[in-house]
Amino acid sequence: MNTAAVASVGAKQIRHYLQFNDLNAEEYLYLFERAALIKKKFKAYEKHHPLVDRTLAMIFEKASTRTRVSFEAGMYQLGGSVVHLTTGDSQLGRAEPIEDSAKVISRMVDLVMIRTYEQTKIEAFAAHSRVPVINGLTNEFHPCQILADLFTFIEHRGLRDDGHIDLGCLKGKTVAWVGDGNNMANTWLQASEILGFTVHLSTPSGYEVDQSIAGIRSADSYKVFKDPMDACGGADLVTTDVWTSMGYEAENEARKKAFADWCVDAEMMRAAKPDALFMHCLPAHRGEEVSAEVIDGPQSVVWDEAENRMHVQKALMEYLLLGRL
Repeated sequence: MNTAAVASVGAKQIRHYLQFNDLNAEEYLYLFERAALIKKKFKAYEKHHPLVDRTLAMIFEKASTRTRVSFEAGMYQLGGSVVHLTTGDSQLGRAEPIEDSAKVISRMVDLVMIRTYEQTKIEAFAAHSRVPVINGLTNEFHPCQILADLFTFIEHRGLRDDGHIDLGCLKGKTVAWVGDGNNMANTWLQASEILGFTVHLSTPSGYEVDQSIAGIRSADSYKVFKDPMDACGGADLVTTDVWTSMGYEAENEARKKAFADWCVDAEMMRAAKPDALFMHCLPAHRGEEVSAEVIDGPQSVVWDEAENRMHVQKALMEYLLLGRL
């Protein structure tokens, strides 16, 4: 577990979720089990209000659709309330030290979610926070998205008849990552080390994953392929992201040229296993990183994946605040 993810205030230990490796496999099994239960209750219109009178502060330096809706709706469904902050409507955009913001905000709420640029910002906030801090996305990591992606895979491949999770469904599986060596790729690599599957990475030259940023201890859980078709060979899951992430818009035209052969299309999906799933964290640009035929086709589970952000994050917020129930 990342020691930066644990802090103490008096006798109370605070758990943060800043990277995927802040939790271990046994804790992920618990979260997936809780997410399945919480989703089942949601679909049955059963109330689940363990966070009554708790408040989540959401801080956005990067624009968002899915992150805002999933956290905000999720917190309300847990019985809590939400405060929404951006750099434009708070002192965060007026050069107040992030340490000061953390000390003030965390005295008034029970939980903080931050979607920002540098990972160092969220780590600095967490280091001075009296409450749990969740990474809603940084340039380096996107742990809540991979949490949702894995839960979606488990729903389709490892949910037992009794409703319990078979985490073994991930063991030995292959996830093909096609595209940019970005925050999603970094987080997939962390997840593969913890949960025992293999990632096939294929990125254009110059856009590779930086192993030092990803924090991978060994190369045993991933393989690198120059040809994305080879990366997709025999994969159980094929996944990708936009070619130009937020903050890199100035590189858009250069990236379009560099990534031209990294569009996940029907041919790539045929190289994967016949029952392989396709995922994309969205928003998607049809005709760029994925063809319309794939993202709107029968192997795509992107809409389940998007909805599951809310359910896994509800389980995560419950766990960080209340522990095991």
